[in-house]
Amino acid sequence: MLSFTIIFSFLIAFAVAFATTPFVKELAKKVGAVDNPGEARRVHKTPIPLLGGLAIFYGFVVSLLCLCDIDMSVRGMILGSLVIVITGIFDDIYSLHPLVKLAGQVVAAIIIVLHGIIIYRISMPTVIAPSGVVELGYLAVPITVIWIVAVTNAVNLIDGLDGLAAGVSSIASMTLFCIALIASENNIALITAALAGACFGFLPYNFNPAKIFMGDTGAMFLGFILSTVSIMGVFKAYAVISFIVPFLVLGLPLFDTGFAIFRRMKNHKPIMGADRGHLHHKLLDMGFTQRQTVGILYLICTVLGLSAVVLIGAGAIRALVLVLIIIVAMIIAFIIIRKNDDKKSEEIKDEVDENEQN
Repeated sequence: MLSFTIIFSFLIAFAVAFATTPFVKELAKKVGAVDNPGEARRVHKTPIPLLGGLAIFYGFVVSLLCLCDIDMSVRGMILGSLVIVITGIFDDIYSLHPLVKLAGQVVAAIIIVLHGIIIYRISMPTVIAPSGVVELGYLAVPITVIWIVAVTNAVNLIDGLDGLAAGVSSIASMTLFCIALIASENNIALITAALAGACFGFLPYNFNPAKIFMGDTGAMFLGFILSTVSIMGVFKAYAVISFIVPFLVLGLPLFDTGFAIFRRMKNHKPIMGADRGHLHHKLLDMGFTQRQTVGILYLICTVLGLSAVVLIGAGAIRALVLVLIIIVAMIIAFIIIRKNDDKKSEEIKDEVDENEQN
């Protein structure tokens, strides 16, 4: 019975997101929520409507209201996501100041805390903490708020290529879904299935060349839900590895955000400003196309997600071996691709030289 409910959760979210995206696209044009090209960090060449996150939000919430057990924590998550989505809508239309966006994110995080979703303790390996658990005490609330705000911004920061943020969030959702099943967290399984379904429903319009962007409305919403779900299901599920799992699941956006902060501090630039130094920009500068870059980042997220699932199901050693094997395979594939690209470049250069001589 649970399996059918989970499938319906996914399908309802998918259908609603897929059906409402065209209407959201027209709405974005009417209210002026359009992303115009021009800045160096932007890779699209024509104006693209924003607000696509509204369709993801609709699909997710409709699925939850139909099938999920709306307990206090789920109610808090829905209320907090409303604050995030409203903040994102205003930002997509009026380009809010970063501090105003941050204020909206903090308010949403506080709503989560007020509904009892708090990281009271973090389980760690005994090498780090002899008791196996670190009690956060008075730091519990601020750390919870920081975690939610950090992940919300992390997903927002990687939303720089067609289909990237939605795809990465889909992979993270499916990873958390698998972990929820292993941990017998049925409500979390329904929530993550709905989130994945909403992302998949939006992706056909968002793949390169994109017809609509999710905007801050969608990117912040996805980050907010992923951060909240990881607190509800993962941090409380396993004694030894709960510290590691969320960082594996959300590893790519968290790494990109950390590197962005370090880069901007080093260059004496505003931490909350925008630049063209993200991981996807680096891959584009190396000569990869948008689709190739997105595929590479999808693969990295999948590797990290599989590692998290294996870590829970089979232990740390097997997870580490899996990561090493896949990393070696990725390095070999990368070298082969680069050699082929260099060979093609040399052939093209030779042809150009021949034509010039003739």
